[in-house]
Amino acid sequence: MDAELEKLVESGKLTSRQAEQLEQLKPGTYCLHKSWGFGRVAEWNLLLNQIVIDFTGKKAHPMQLPYAADNLTPISAEHFLARKATDLPGLKQLLKSDPAAVMRNVLESLGGSANVNQISQWMVGDLMNEAEWKRWWDSTKKLLKSTGYFSVPTKKTEPIQLRGEKVSRANELIAFFNQARQPKEQAAALDQIVKHHSEFDEPEAQLQPVIAAIEQAAERNQRLNPALSFELVLGRDDLLERCAKLRTTLPDLTLTRLIRDEEARLATILPKLPAGKERRVLAALPAALGEAWTTRALQLMQSHHARAVSQLPRVFSENGQDAALRVFLDRGIREHSVSSETLLWLCRERDGEYRELMTPDLLGAILSAIERDQHNETSRGNKLRDLLLDDRELIGDMFASSEVGVARDGMRRLMLSPVFDELTKRSLLARIIKLHPELESVVTGEQKEEKTEALIVSWSSLEKRKAEYEELIQKKIPENTKEISVARSYGDLRENFEFKAAKQMQAVLMRRKTELEQMLHNARGTAFENPDTSKVSIGTIVTLKSASGDYERYSILGAWDGDPERGIISYKTAIGQVLLGKPVGETVTLNTDHGTGDYEIAAIEPAPVDVAPSDEPADAVPAEAVGAE
Repeated sequence: MDAELEKLVESGKLTSRQAEQLEQLKPGTYCLHKSWGFGRVAEWNLLLNQIVIDFTGKKAHPMQLPYAADNLTPISAEHFLARKATDLPGLKQLLKSDPAAVMRNVLESLGGSANVNQISQWMVGDLMNEAEWKRWWDSTKKLLKSTGYFSVPTKKTEPIQLRGEKVSRANELIAFFNQARQPKEQAAALDQIVKHHSEFDEPEAQLQPVIAAIEQAAERNQRLNPALSFELVLGRDDLLERCAKLRTTLPDLTLTRLIRDEEARLATILPKLPAGKERRVLAALPAALGEAWTTRALQLMQSHHARAVSQLPRVFSENGQDAALRVFLDRGIREHSVSSETLLWLCRERDGEYRELMTPDLLGAILSAIERDQHNETSRGNKLRDLLLDDRELIGDMFASSEVGVARDGMRRLMLSPVFDELTKRSLLARIIKLHPELESVVTGEQKEEKTEALIVSWSSLEKRKAEYEELIQKKIPENTKEISVARSYGDLRENFEFKAAKQMQAVLMRRKTELEQMLHNARGTAFENPDTSKVSIGTIVTLKSASGDYERYSILGAWDGDPERGIISYKTAIGQVLLGKPVGETVTLNTDHGTGDYEIAAIEPAPVDVAPSDEPADAVPAEAVGAE
């Protein structure tokens, strides 16, 4: 032991254990602190009873000797963090040339095991960025599994462990299968055995017991966990196909038998299977059920399992039963009985074999499905609703070849639907009017409310009103609803101030919602292109000359435009109304901030064009052409 440390022990300033710990922390060595992390011992100053540590983010940090002895962990020069500090370029090169050696060093430095998150914290930053780490780890993980010296679990949260001896992949997989206790773990172990079947040197001896265990588990679980039985039988079939020497112990346990046994429960079993195995079950329906397979398949088309709905049409096609599916879809659309999942599939695949079903009747079936799903408080209708709104070509495809009378009926059905607000209805109706402009007057005639004057507004101001309306609908009103619910839970509503305040705010928000809906209903967007400059009109800049010879300029713009400091006024203002229609040279009397005065119209010129948003014109129609319900 260092002589100075011995003196400190003799004087009682250090214990023997502390001195032994400090003996390992001489200048130039490396250490770890639980809070400050990696550091290098810079110097000893035993006269001041302290040592100085250079931590990564805390250089020349002094520590009292007892505290350092109790809180610092010495690490060797071969520790991964020490190697990063002393030979970063060499470590980067080793990451490329021998990633397994780097992982061995990391795990040894972490006590033999570590999870992926711990490893990434040491890698990302000074050695590689996040994207490089993901690529490196994907390739290294496969390499580690093949070496036999690393135990790499399937779950990311479980630790990767360094083994003392090499374990073959085959033995590891069999051990994993034998140790599996949960059904999903057993099926996952079987999938890995199938995937790496070529690594078994003696498949008959090694895997025949696995076949027997699989079949016993499948038989045992069929009644209570039929989905697991399907998975195990399909995995067993894959293993038998790849290893010709293996034999089944239960010849009667087949996929077709399972389908026949569980025909009535297929709708609940299929969603629990992986996609690939579900496809194989669906493809086996004809062989398992004979002529009755179409009836069961059509029932599955009515289920609420989107994956099966999207896969079954291929089964119908491969077995020459397209006509049966077409008749089923046609009848279901006319009767409004088709499920949301089937309608979603049909709309997304409408350019395929079933394009002739894209008729106005489809819109009625979609609206009925959305209403039905909203009543049942499911989320399925939301996807169908979003598709109808977001796919701007969908309604056009339905009504492309329709007669005017049929389109009129479709519009009325849409206007009566309770699933859309008035603004959304007008947007959807506009897509039909785009195909049948003559229906503008028909829709206007459906209005029960008194006609109001259309407002001419700029595209930019219209977008601001729309944004305000969207924020009101999607954020403010839902937040207020939650506040009311929370306040209601506080108890006695008569003395509940929070509840009263929330209800008052609700009234304000709903009143603003009604105002915005009416404003947007009456609004007609314009870019102020090519205004009539022979007289004062909307979209012109007017230069006025006062009796004293002073000039003033006003930009006459939309109903919601106004910036007096820049001379921008709405055509609805008093000044705007006086100026509209007046030619150059005419004298007008205006009430201004300086009082009443006479002004001569000296010049009229076009105002700058207000650029319309790129997606606006697609559905933009005159507001008076689309009536409220």
